[in-house]
Amino acid sequence: MNKEEILETLKLAKENSKKRKFSQSVDFVINLKGINLKKPEENLNSFVNLPFHKGKHSKVAALVGDELVTKAKKACEIVITKDEFYDYGTNPKKTKKMAKNIDFFLAQANLMPDIAKAFGKVLGPIGKMPNPKAGAVVPPVIPDLKPIIEKMQNMVKIQTKNEPSVKVMVGVENMNNEELVENIIAVYNNVFHFYHDDRTKIKNAMLKFSMGKPFIIGKKYTKEELEVKTEKKKKGIKKGEKEW
Repeated sequence: MNKEEILETLKLAKENSKKRKFSQSVDFVINLKGINLKKPEENLNSFVNLPFHKGKHSKVAALVGDELVTKAKKACEIVITKDEFYDYGTNPKKTKKMAKNIDFFLAQANLMPDIAKAFGKVLGPIGKMPNPKAGAVVPPVIPDLKPIIEKMQNMVKIQTKNEPSVKVMVGVENMNNEELVENIIAVYNNVFHFYHDDRTKIKNAMLKFSMGKPFIIGKKYTKEELEVKTEKKKKGIKKGEKEW
């Protein structure tokens, strides 16, 4: 991707975004074309380590046995021990409530069958099962969990889910623009390489703030187009419609 075009689009998004009392997230959207999501090999589901912190703390829950309890309590927000698996496995509502505020789940490798049985039905559909690709499945004997948790703070999950697009939070609006650009390029390159460096698979790429309007990277917007975007924002988006 062209760095200058990304910078220009970032500035455009900032100039046309209403100031909020909080630092909005910066969302990067890649719209795809010519792919068949019914084919597993064309469904993207991976993790990217961003070069810079994404500006938001990722909460990690540990699903562990006695071997890792002490280390997990020093590094993770929530620690659920093997003795507690049954309570969660028989209470989906409790599991859903707990999982709602967790970004990543870390698991003790030798307990994965028990974890799948107790948490799989809830965490599986929402894409939060402990994943080896994220380094989130660890052996019962390990010196320290903190390096793994720290690595997760710069990690984002990218997936197509059920539509030909990828949406990722790459940072927050008060971050340095150069850092945001590097994070954006890291995500783009991962998607681009997944589809065998085939540019025809990428329809376009967009940037938007969480409460703002989407802007296509590389597109030159006229004054009239920007006014139309502002007018649409004032009217709001109808139920069932998408902004991109």
